[in-house]
Amino acid sequence: MTASDFTSAPIREVFCSVQGEGPYVGVRQAFVRFSGCNLNCNYCDTDFANPGTCDYEQVEGSGSFEKIKNPVSVGQLEAMLHPFKKLHSVSLTGGEPLLHADFIETLNLTLPLYLESNMTLPEQARKLTEKVTYVSGDFKLPASLRDIGSEARDAHMENTVECFRLLRKNHSRDCFCKIVVDNSTELETVTSAVEAIVPYVSCVILQPETPIGRDVTNLRPSGSIQASVQSIMQLQKSLLEIIDTRVIPQTHRMWGCL
Repeated sequence: MTASDFTSAPIREVFCSVQGEGPYVGVRQAFVRFSGCNLNCNYCDTDFANPGTCDYEQVEGSGSFEKIKNPVSVGQLEAMLHPFKKLHSVSLTGGEPLLHADFIETLNLTLPLYLESNMTLPEQARKLTEKVTYVSGDFKLPASLRDIGSEARDAHMENTVECFRLLRKNHSRDCFCKIVVDNSTELETVTSAVEAIVPYVSCVILQPETPIGRDVTNLRPSGSIQASVQSIMQLQKSLLEIIDTRVIPQTHRMWGCL
């Protein structure tokens, strides 16, 4: 492939909102949601399919979207982001943004890049080690993935740890880990995952699978419900022995913003 092959990408939507997850909850960001994902998670609630156009909400919170033809070029995306002011950073999300690492590498923005990734594509992650300032890395526990065999599970875990190693925290980059917890999550699996990445992250976020609104018994598509407060508190207490661990639900789902 040539460099010209990486100057456009399929983007699902571009908008301005506030970060709803992790230690940077509440900061104002521009969001670039890429189409496509390499995983199939039980609890996924995101429409990242490529419908042939990109939804662009130029006026934040308006609910009015312009249709931009896909794929979107680097120049187009930079122009689309220009109207958004007072931003903390630009969130690169999905789907899985690492599928489009070559495109991201060509972006020329003055704002810091905030990568939201499933952390399973180390060769792609390697391309962005000098490009991103914030890494919001999910640790997708194998039990949360559909149709994955034992060999694939081992490779999945190895790739995830390697991504965290490549994009680890340093003097110019914060890297933290988010782990979705529901009532079927095995606490021992979470502990093993965290122990493997402790040297690479600033903190771990336990993220209760958050239903929309206040109904904590609201069933998700997977048929699971939110984990009990007691089980999450017990898990946090255990993990605090090895790393800063916080419990932060998906706040954007609570108040219904993008």
